[in-house]
Amino acid sequence: MKCGTLQERAGEIVKRLTGEFPRARTALAHEDPFQLLVATILSAQCTDERVNKVTPPLFRKYPGPESFARAGLPDIEEMIRSTGFFHAKAKNIKGCCAALVRDYGGKVPADIHELVKLPGVGRKTANVVLGSAFGIASGVVVDTHVKRLAGRLGLSGQETPEKIEEDLMKILPQAGWIAFSHLLIWHGRKTCQARKPACPACVLADICPSCGKD
Repeated sequence: MKCGTLQERAGEIVKRLTGEFPRARTALAHEDPFQLLVATILSAQCTDERVNKVTPPLFRKYPGPESFARAGLPDIEEMIRSTGFFHAKAKNIKGCCAALVRDYGGKVPADIHELVKLPGVGRKTANVVLGSAFGIASGVVVDTHVKRLAGRLGLSGQETPEKIEEDLMKILPQAGWIAFSHLLIWHGRKTCQARKPACPACVLADICPSCGKD
């Protein structure tokens, strides 16, 4: 099967992957927007599985932004050490929580322009929180899986997450931005992996320009 335009190809990708992963959603365990915000900061250069092991005891000790803001950096660092880059992550989490308390009444703002003002929060983290915690399609989350698959599927020839996101936002309807990221992330983890994509088992094989080339 051939899909003429990029929009048609993207639509077919969404249709097929929705059938393959009907329950695709963020793998980061969370109970509210604040927990998802912290978990997403921790997920940088770390697996979601590892983050999900760290966050339950972390949130028991520090249940909200006020407690994180009061905490000592060494205490936070020790609890998140296994996620890697723990010095920077602890500093960002503490700074982010202090800003939430000071500027937003301890609440996570449901606005991308406000979110990216917080320490440690870029567009990707903001898009994750807005999409998965608030249901707001502010953009397309471009993580390592989405970056890889956007290239392999011929949806973007760009290299930076920002430019890839711009391309994807142009060819996808806004209502589908949130689901699209989840679908590509799940497909990237289970089928189209970085080192060895399982092309023979892939539901996108006949519309993928990279099929059999990796």
